Amino acid sequence: MAYDLITMGRIGVDLYPLQTGVPLSRVTTFGKFLGGSASNVAVAAARLGRRTAVITRTGDDPFGTYLHEALRDFGVDDRWVTPVPGLPTPVTFCEVFPPDDFPLYFYRRPKAPDLEIDAHDLDLDAIRDARVFWVTGTGLSEEPSRTATLAALAHRARSGITVFDLDWRPVFWPQAPDGSGAAQGPEAARPFYAEALKHTTVAVGNLDEVEVATGVREPHAAARALLAAGVEIAVVKQGPKGVLAVSRDGEHAEVPPLPVNVLNGLGAGDAFGGALCHGLLEGWDLERTMRHANAAGAIVASRLECSSAMPTRDEIEAALAAGAVT
Repeated sequence: MAYDLITMGRIGVDLYPLQTGVPLSRVTTFGKFLGGSASNVAVAAARLGRRTAVITRTGDDPFGTYLHEALRDFGVDDRWVTPVPGLPTPVTFCEVFPPDDFPLYFYRRPKAPDLEIDAHDLDLDAIRDARVFWVTGTGLSEEPSRTATLAALAHRARSGITVFDLDWRPVFWPQAPDGSGAAQGPEAARPFYAEALKHTTVAVGNLDEVEVATGVREPHAAARALLAAGVEIAVVKQGPKGVLAVSRDGEHAEVPPLPVNVLNGLGAGDAFGGALCHGLLEGWDLERTMRHANAAGAIVASRLECSSAMPTRDEIEAALAAGAVT
């Protein structure tokens, strides 16, 4: 039976401080959670009743074992999660300064195992048959993950719903060749984004990410540029202004955010992604889909953790009925 959703990309262990408003240097206790955007999206959709799987890689270590156990506990199929000997499972720390400051510290050196996904190891038939296939911009940052991501997209050939999470994180890209130690800029990434967009039916990203993909930052112009690049639906997250979604057939939705007292904004985008996939699978119109995705993101923003905070259908409906997350 085909999966409702297969995601491909990052996985790791999130270590979140159990004290908020405290710098990392003074934090004494942490909670351990499954993390990584592609994995979180699979968890979010599974929480909404979808049959999901993730394609990724971990270290061959106790943290890798933990991630397998966590995925299975969340109902996500881990058959395509494989170990990479010699590379540690990534760990991510954050600081929590509500309502809008959540610095992240990624430990992914010498290289993250999830960037060692190889095209020759992919189950291309399963990828083609999935109702939704989800890839990320981070997967384009290094080889062999870049070739694997593009090969999977090309083989799928826009069958079903193919979502490209633009997911721009410059720290994951190789250093610039000038020896400055800085990561390569958007100009180096844009050709790979353009190639991925050719095989994409839905593109989703915030203002920084759509600018990396298209060179355009104004939301409506960026949405038009994404449609011109080949996608069927462009979703532009505008922060406090809400979300804009535009389809090739002229459907348009601009939905404000759901009011919420933010505890930790990390993971809200992944909850949005899981609910977005759910709405697309249900065949909802863009406005209903965006309202549910916004509500899912707001619920997670009101909680400390990410993966274990993903909401159920009833929780989303309750938040929408209340008009806020309480």
